Order: sequence, then structure tokens, then C-alpha cells
Amino acid sequence: MYQSIRPLLFKLDPERVHGVTLRLIQLAGQLPPTYALLKRMFEVDDPRLEVDAFGLKFKNRIGLAAGYDKNGVAVRGLSALGFGHVEVGTVTRHKQIGNPKPRVQRVIEAQGVINSMGFPNDGVDALKITCGAVKVGINIGKSKDTLIEQAADDYCVLFKQVYRDADYVAINISSPNTLNLRQLQARELIENLLKQVAAVRDASAPRKPLLVKIAPDLTEGEINDVLAAISLAGIDGIIATNTTIGRSGIPARYHDLKGGLSGAPLRDRSTAIIHYIARQTAGKLPIVGVGGIASARDAMEKLEAGATLLQVYTGLIYAGPSLVQQINRALVGR
Repeated sequence: MYQSIRPLLFKLDPERVHGVTLRLIQLAGQLPPTYALLKRMFEVDDPRLEVDAFGLKFKNRIGLAAGYDKNGVAVRGLSALGFGHVEVGTVTRHKQIGNPKPRVQRVIEAQGVINSMGFPNDGVDALKITCGAVKVGINIGKSKDTLIEQAADDYCVLFKQVYRDADYVAINISSPNTLNLRQLQARELIENLLKQVAAVRDASAPRKPLLVKIAPDLTEGEINDVLAAISLAGIDGIIATNTTIGRSGIPARYHDLKGGLSGAPLRDRSTAIIHYIARQTAGKLPIVGVGGIASARDAMEKLEAGATLLQVYTGLIYAGPSLVQQINRALVGR
């Protein structure tokens, strides 16, 4: 059914479609009959799908990546679509309107999306999450106006405010749409940042896992620096990867658009990074694999590369909401 209505949706502004869809999912989660109907349609309930990662038990490996539900308004409805976890955010200390519109562009020929959102959200004080059906991660990010030298303060304050509502917290230092944010992945900065946030985590009870989300554009040497900082601070896991500033695999007319590219053009690069991290850490660091998953085969490739959990977002735009069910059914049968 989704494939039949997709051409109509693709005639509309992507951000507008997203807003309407999110609102409908939010309403579906609030109404018991529609919530139950969605669960019957999309959920694959099988104990063979359960998996442990960074001290948590997930009902399956498939999660929704950060960026879809920035303010945590639709977690219950999203949980009915079969996800094992939903990552909310990116959340900042104060409300942000994000970058100027239009800021989302479909790259239909390559099944990709370029976005330059810039962390639009209502701020951490507005975050209210009510859902016990799936694990919830909260993705936190530096505010646009916060200096790089003061970024650790932002992340520490954010962790203190969100950890009680989160099953895990993810530090976003890899979005290309906040000026200078990716500088935080440099070794001299990331070591200090992770050390400070980890200290806040360790002083908080109950203890919540802390993850770091990295960019796909890092060199192997830069990945090694990040992994060293992760090991030093005792970070619980890594999310690989965010969107790319590269434009490989898409038509030339999109090359000058600002923002991060996601979807199928990112698939191979993110999988290669997952494989590299798994090899460098001897499989001991839990990896959340994200980037270009639009089929069960794509999911299997990332698991075979070394991922423990997976996340989807752009794949849903092209494959539709049944994607999660398709992957879970394949995982049961493998």
C-alpha cells in the first residue's frame, strides 16, 4: 500500500510530509484501538529476536534513528511499528528553530536524502517521554550558540536532565549541520568531552549507558582517536554512522546542496566503518549500525560487519513502515 501512495507523498515538501506523519503516529499511540491495530499489523513478537547490548535487553535489534521524533512526542505510536528501540532527539539545552527552510531534499534517483536541519527542537525542558513498550535513547547535542570550548558544559547539563527518562543517552558530535560540531571528534577535544560526561554518568543513579555517534567521513586514524577516547572514558557503545558531507553516488545537480546525505549512498561507507570498529575493538565495543538500511539484506550486511543493534530512518521514506517487520522476519528465519 505504501508504494502506491509514495508518488503522491513525494510531490509534497519532505518536511511537511514528515510533520503530518509524525502527528498521525502520535495520535495513533494515544488511541488504544489504533495502537493495538498498528501492533497487529507491524510487530514481530518472537523471543529469538531479543538481544543484549550495553547492559540492556532489547526485544529486537531494529531501532529508529534520531532525527525522526526530535521532541519525543510520538514514542508510543512509533513503538507499535515493531521497533525494539526509538532514539529521540537531537535535543539541545534551549529551543532551536534550526537552519532556514527549505532544508530537506529527497535524492530519489539514489534513494537518499540531504538535510541541513540544524537540531530544530523545543529544548530539553519540553521533553516529556511516556512509553514503556520499547527502549528509549535520548540523543543530545551542543546548542548552535555554544562555543566549542564550552561544549562539555552543554552535554553534562543535558545528560543530567535526560538520563532518568532514557534507557541510554547518545552524544551527537557528528552532525554536519551545526557549525564546528564535528571538531569535537578531534582527539584533543573528544577526550576531555567524554571524560567529563562520563563522570556525570558515573555520579548518576541509576547508571545509564552512554553512547557516542560518529561521522562517516572520519579517516581510520581519526576513528582510532575516537576509539581511544571512548576506551579511556569508559563509554558504553558507539553509533556508526551519522550523515555524510560526501556526495558520492548521487547526481551532480545535488552536489552543491548543503547538509548531510543519508540513505543508500551511505550504505557501503557506514558498513565499512562498522567492520573497522569491530576489528579494532575485537568486537568488545557494542556498535549501533545505521546508514542506508532499506532492506533485510542491508540489515544483515551490517550485522555481519559487527553491529549489535541497527537503526533506520531514510530507508523508511523509500521502503515504508513495513521495513522493520521485513527485517525482523528475516532475522527470525536466519
